[in-house]
Amino acid sequence: MERAVTSEELADLYKSYIACLNAEDWASLGRFVGEEVQYNGETVGLAGYRRMLESDFQAIPDLRFNIELLVSQPPRVAARLHFDCRPKGMLFGLPVNGKRVAFAENVFYEFHDGRIREVWSVIDKAAIQAQI
Repeated sequence: MERAVTSEELADLYKSYIACLNAEDWASLGRFVGEEVQYNGETVGLAGYRRMLESDFQAIPDLRFNIELLVSQPPRVAARLHFDCRPKGMLFGLPVNGKRVAFAENVFYEFHDGRIREVWSVIDKAAIQAQI
């Protein structure tokens, strides 16, 4: 029988996941994300999730995930991520075109067997709109 993960252990695992993203270490992504991961209710799978992240880094060369707030209550993590970056062109349908923007993402994760199974994300597009 698998031992239940503590809040602290889950928070540490999440921080390692964020470090993986910031390092663009796509080969290690499967250590943190499950094969059948869902994003906002849609099954995208690990390959689709990786493609989404790679696309984000292509559109935003200076993308960096910064944890502003983190709450861990196994099997879930809630986080407010802060971004301060210069997207190359369009971002979430908005013509940013290299302008520096700062915005937040409020995101909830559910873990299963030590990997992310579900992600629910809301990005503060209004903050971006107000800056362009």
